[in-house]
Amino acid sequence: MLLPLTASADWYRFTDTAMTTPIELEFWADDKELADRVGTEVLAVFHQVDEQMSRYRDDSEVSGLNRSAASGPVAVSAGLFQVLQKAREVSLLSDGAFDITFGSVGYLYDFRAGKKPTNEQIRSGLSRVNFRDVILDETAGTVEYGQPGIRVDLGGIAKGYAVDLGIEHLVSHGIRHARLSAGGDMRLLGDKRGRPWYVGIRDPRSEGRNAVVLPLQDVAVSTSGDYERFFVDEAGARVHHILSPATGKSVQGVQSVTIIGENALTTDGLSTAVFVLGPEKGLEMIERLPGIDVVVIDDQRMMHVSEGLVPPDPE
Repeated sequence: MLLPLTASADWYRFTDTAMTTPIELEFWADDKELADRVGTEVLAVFHQVDEQMSRYRDDSEVSGLNRSAASGPVAVSAGLFQVLQKAREVSLLSDGAFDITFGSVGYLYDFRAGKKPTNEQIRSGLSRVNFRDVILDETAGTVEYGQPGIRVDLGGIAKGYAVDLGIEHLVSHGIRHARLSAGGDMRLLGDKRGRPWYVGIRDPRSEGRNAVVLPLQDVAVSTSGDYERFFVDEAGARVHHILSPATGKSVQGVQSVTIIGENALTTDGLSTAVFVLGPEKGLEMIERLPGIDVVVIDDQRMMHVSEGLVPPDPE
C-alpha cells in the first residue's frame, strides 16, 4: 500500500555573513529539499557580488577598474555596468549628493582603528571626487576614468543590487512570499501569507528600540544610518562612514534615512543621497519620484516623512 508523503510546506530561514554584513533570508516553500537548495543559492549570490564589487578585495572587478580605468576604457561585466549606470542616475538626480568616487577620500578613513585623515589629505582626495569622471560607454560596455587616482566605492549601492538578484532567484523558483535582507537593505516578496510584513526602522540612538514600525509588502526598504560604522574623535564628534562628496567629511544633521521603493538597487542609492542632502532637500527630491517614500530622522530626533506615508485626514 502506498502512503502519501507528508507535506513539508513551511517557512524556511537561512543566515550568513557576506559583503561585511549579516544576510537574513526567510521564505515559504512547499518542499524542504527545494528550500535548502534555493536558500543556499541565494546566499551564494552575495558572495559572488562581493567578489565582483568589493573595493576591499584586490581581486575584485572594481579593484581592477580602479587600477586600470584611468589609462583607458575597461570592459566590465553586465552586472557591474548596471550598478554603475544606476549610480550615475542617482548622482544626476541628487546633483552629486550620491557619488561613488567618494572612495577617493573614503579609503583614507579607518573606522575599525578610529582614524580619520588630515584636512590636507582630504583636500587632496577631493580633487578626484566627481562622478562625471566615471565615463560609461553603453555600446561598448566599457568604463573609463577621466583622471588618475579615482577610487570608486560601491558600498552605498552594491548590497541593494545583490538583494534584487537574490529576489529574482527566489521568483524563478516559484517562491511568492519572502523577506531578504543584507544589513540595511531589504526586499519583501509578496506578503507574509495573508498578513503584511512588519518592518521596524530602528531608533538611531537605541539599538534595541524601533522609532517606527511599518506594515509593508512587495517593496524594497533601505536604511542608511550614522550608527552603522563610526567612532567618536578626540573632540567628541561622531565620525561615520557616510561622507559628503563636497567636504570629504561625515555628513552632519541626519541620524538615519529609510527609503521605500520598488527595487533595492534604487532604494540603496537614494538612502545615501537623501542622507547627504538633508531632510528638506532630500524630501523635495523624493516627492518628485513616483512610487518612492522616505523617513528621515534628523539630529534633533525629529522625524520627517514623505507625503505617501502621511495618513489621510479623517473625513
